[in-house]
Amino acid sequence: MATLLGLESPWTGGKRSVRNGNIIAKIRHSQIVGRGFSRGTQLPEALLQERDKHAKWHSIPELLQELHESSHPNSNLSHTHSVLKELSSLLSMEAMSFVTEYRKSAQESTFPITYTFDLFGGVDLLVEILMRPTLTMQKKKPKMNDDLVNDCLSVLYNCCICTEGVTKSLAARDYFALFLFTLMTNKKAFLQTAALIEDILGVKKAMIQLEGIANLSGLVQSFNQQQLANFCRILSVTVSEPDVGNDDKHTLLAKNAQQKQDSSLSCAEVNQVTLLNIPGFIERLCKLATRKVSEATGASNFLQEVEDWYMWLDNALVLDAVMQMATEEAEHTSTGQQPLPYLSATYPCTSVDLVEVLYVLCVLLMGSHRNQVHKMLAEFRLIPGLNNLFDKLIWRKYTLSNHVLHGQNENCDCSPEISFKIPFLRLLQSFSDHHENKYLLLNSQELNELSAISLKANIPEVEALVNTDRYASSVCDGKKGLFTRLLTVMKKEPPDSSFRFWQARAVESFLRGATYADQMFLLKRGLLENMLFCIIYSGCKSKDVLQSYFDLLGELMKFNIDAFKRFNIYVSTDNKFQTFMSQINSSLIDSNMLVRCIILSLDRFETQTELIVLEVLSECCLLSYLAMVENRLSFLFRLVNIINVLTLTQENVSCLNTSLVVLMLARRRGKLPFYLKALREKEHTEKYPGCLLNNFHNLLRFWQRHYLNRDKDSTCLENSSCIPFSYWNETVSVLLRSDRTSLCAIASYIDECC
Repeated sequence: MATLLGLESPWTGGKRSVRNGNIIAKIRHSQIVGRGFSRGTQLPEALLQERDKHAKWHSIPELLQELHESSHPNSNLSHTHSVLKELSSLLSMEAMSFVTEYRKSAQESTFPITYTFDLFGGVDLLVEILMRPTLTMQKKKPKMNDDLVNDCLSVLYNCCICTEGVTKSLAARDYFALFLFTLMTNKKAFLQTAALIEDILGVKKAMIQLEGIANLSGLVQSFNQQQLANFCRILSVTVSEPDVGNDDKHTLLAKNAQQKQDSSLSCAEVNQVTLLNIPGFIERLCKLATRKVSEATGASNFLQEVEDWYMWLDNALVLDAVMQMATEEAEHTSTGQQPLPYLSATYPCTSVDLVEVLYVLCVLLMGSHRNQVHKMLAEFRLIPGLNNLFDKLIWRKYTLSNHVLHGQNENCDCSPEISFKIPFLRLLQSFSDHHENKYLLLNSQELNELSAISLKANIPEVEALVNTDRYASSVCDGKKGLFTRLLTVMKKEPPDSSFRFWQARAVESFLRGATYADQMFLLKRGLLENMLFCIIYSGCKSKDVLQSYFDLLGELMKFNIDAFKRFNIYVSTDNKFQTFMSQINSSLIDSNMLVRCIILSLDRFETQTELIVLEVLSECCLLSYLAMVENRLSFLFRLVNIINVLTLTQENVSCLNTSLVVLMLARRRGKLPFYLKALREKEHTEKYPGCLLNNFHNLLRFWQRHYLNRDKDSTCLENSSCIPFSYWNETVSVLLRSDRTSLCAIASYIDECC
């Protein structure tokens, strides 16, 4: 006799239903026909076998009952393991067929094996078996056989692959996710555990708190370098803020509302602090990211390994194969022998070191403790190490083999080349963004070149450059610094390449708050001409890439009279200027930061009396274009008209700030009433009286709520414009006055009926 759906649960102390659902419904759904079925119902073995044959259960219910009866705390677990191996064999084969194009086994059965396994309580039973040692009250906890643990994890992982809802069911058990981390001390079970944790955290609604993991510091310190690299795949989920996507929650209005509710530190921020408090953690990540690869086995094969890794991800048996290798290696080294030679070439951790490790470092650099992280990255020579690997590994040219990877094409995010290089570019962007350590991206000769540029221009060196020790080990060595190497490959990259976006972002980040010397350093290397070529001639269709060109060009030219002179020389023939302005006008949301930089530069140049400045002012077509009031008003009208409070996002809020720059500069010169009057006249011309100014009034009210409580954002506005934030705030307050007699208040230009 076999007991169906009546497995005893140590959690409840009695009989347990599958997923605590309606048993009769489950039975009917599984094609069990009969009356009066209830928990603990005894079925004749002959009837069970007959139903098993018709429903194609592959003896799963009988095997589960046998597994349950043999897995009591005081029972001989050797029989338990043999039953589990039989189940594991069935599920592994189905997992492999499920993810291949044929899927024959899955099609032959109305209910796949893994579905049946879960339906009859197999997943719940394995969770109970794994956690059973934690339930004993004995001081000395019973130790479960490593191979049994490994097979339990393997079966659970295959169930997650094949059966919808299993991963979510496991993720809903907070205790189980935390428990899995304790299994990572077992070298044999490490990869299986890591893969299962990664799947669970990927669907978990609430982010896991790392401080809840027992002895996390000791756990991480026990990992070898390969295990730590693989562990970074898990950490990447726990330290980054959830992606809000492209829906209405992505608007600034919705974000602000959410942040009012979540006033305390986010779980991701707490997790970042937890990691930073682990002794030696950052140092080991730096060593992983900059590890030297031997010419014979590493540099020539590394990117091929990345490609192979992505192919392996599509094979459900990869973990079985890898775990077999890991087990053999563990047994091999336990006898004092050298590690197996094949393991170092195929162990997956080696293929994702830079991808996952650099991502975790990048997120930490963007966190609230970035200064602490910067200090440690400099101490542990991350940048010089990456510089030494750049040509041989990071930007090494290679050719993919003939086999096709999942979804792979030149723009596919899972392409090995893209997934490998973009984390590196994002790290450079985060590293140099408004931080004095950005000069560590240069070598000593390049740092001396910056000093020479400042000396020639008779301007003082910036404090950050003065404070950078040119001969310290934290500075790049070799013929080129890392930043210069990036510039070299960027200029060779096709104009519409997906890498171009991240390359331009990294270079722009270096230039933010730029000094004259920084700009001239890049102008001497032809960056301005390269950007103009990409904008005017390349025919780039990607809005993101085009926006990155505009933003970088703005930072490169801002307040730099030499840059405007070079610009004028480049666009002086073949209608280049008309084409350039057409690109700006057709993509104003993308180009508005460049427009802002030009207007700010023009305002500064007009207060200077040097001969060269006066010459450029009179000759530069770009400056002359923006000096015309009608052109500024045209930009102002369009900037205010293309956004409203409900559509404001992090991407287009810059349009509001650019319109404010125009009005702040007008206010400085006593021309604010003239601009507001012109906007009202434009409204009437367009036959929409009150519409534009009312919209602008609402936008400015939102601006006050948004920026007055954000020190970081307000500091960015001040740094990028060189206008004190107090003047920004004062101008907005003046515009929002309710006094209709004030010529500087928007209200005085709106009819009361509107």
